[in-house]
Amino acid sequence: MTDPAQVPHLTLDPAGADHQGEAARLRELGPVVRITLPGDVTAWSVTRHDLIADLVTDPRVSKDWRNWNAIKRGEIPDGWPLIGMVKVTNMVTADGQEHRRLRKLISQTFTPRRVEDMRGTVAEIVERLVSELPGHAGPDGTVDLRPHFAYPVPMQVISDLFGVPMDDRPPLRDAVDKIFRSDLDPETVLANQIELYKILARVVETRRKDPGDDLTSDLVAARDADPDALTEEELVGTLLLMLAAGHETTLSLIVNAVRALLTHPGQLALVRRGEVSWAEVVEETLRWDAPIGNFLARYPLEDIDIAGTVIPAGEAIMAPYSAAGRDASHHGPDADRFDITRTQQRHLSFGHGPHVCLGAPLARLEATTALEALFDRYPDLSLAAEPDELPPVPSMFSNSASTLPVRLGGGGNPTP
Repeated sequence: MTDPAQVPHLTLDPAGADHQGEAARLRELGPVVRITLPGDVTAWSVTRHDLIADLVTDPRVSKDWRNWNAIKRGEIPDGWPLIGMVKVTNMVTADGQEHRRLRKLISQTFTPRRVEDMRGTVAEIVERLVSELPGHAGPDGTVDLRPHFAYPVPMQVISDLFGVPMDDRPPLRDAVDKIFRSDLDPETVLANQIELYKILARVVETRRKDPGDDLTSDLVAARDADPDALTEEELVGTLLLMLAAGHETTLSLIVNAVRALLTHPGQLALVRRGEVSWAEVVEETLRWDAPIGNFLARYPLEDIDIAGTVIPAGEAIMAPYSAAGRDASHHGPDADRFDITRTQQRHLSFGHGPHVCLGAPLARLEATTALEALFDRYPDLSLAAEPDELPPVPSMFSNSASTLPVRLGGGGNPTP
């Protein structure tokens, strides 16, 4: 077995201050790296695109956190900053038949047809938010696109889709934001976990008493019709997964795409001239600046050899999507360059294999609709800060800027 002391090591920044710089260091250290997470918790990181793709389809590797030795040994406290992304009960942390059972309940209703039917609704939400942007301008004329555009687009779409009552949306938004943070103290983490599950239980009970044409009502009906098909814990866990992933990824995708285009005017000009589609912008952004920079969610059921390094059974493995997205061995020697004309190589930003993200079609629809509407309405849109002045979201997971101040320029007149 490989001596862990001989494997390259990197301590990851809990605040995520430099996702791409850290991703580059991981790649430079080799295909398999020993990492230290907050709380001096050790894990492994596989840094190459092709190795990650193989890893996530390997039947010897589990998604179930119950197979993590550190949790079995009681070394991961409930106040650990990353606990909300790891210790959950839904299809993301299920294997084999259990995964297929839970995934089927969502995939039966969250179909490509249903997503396509949402196109008009998404366009209406986007158009309203685009029109309201001038009203959010500060004294200096700048507008922060993150809270006033990139955030409310996916949050309203996913909340409507799952029938979240209006009164529950603000506290749910705050609680979900905190589970992606990796710099919080244990007391805050514990309090947020309690609050989050209270809100989700309240949403479930509301839809149980007053069902509607939404996915939560569908899940509640499936649970009540056959309690063996879905436990109450799995129901709440599935709701958490869909609401959290359903807005966080798209939020960061929109922010990252706008930032990339405004800092690469030549690329933006290609889209404006119709030479490249908005769909291609979205795919290149997903590759080049993955919304979820890292994801900790694999546990070998037996010792496995990856690129000559043996990772012992029960150890945690992190997939660093930021590192994989710019892996030159897969994407070519110019992998660090943002190029929307690139011949697309498959990226891993929505996962791969049996656990590939069910919400990917909706995220793509929201992002393409939002970007096209924004740049059509404000053709002179520009950043109101230097790119390196945009503070990152304090998270090892979410890879995005916590603010995105812009000047709207022409077209930025308030709607009467």
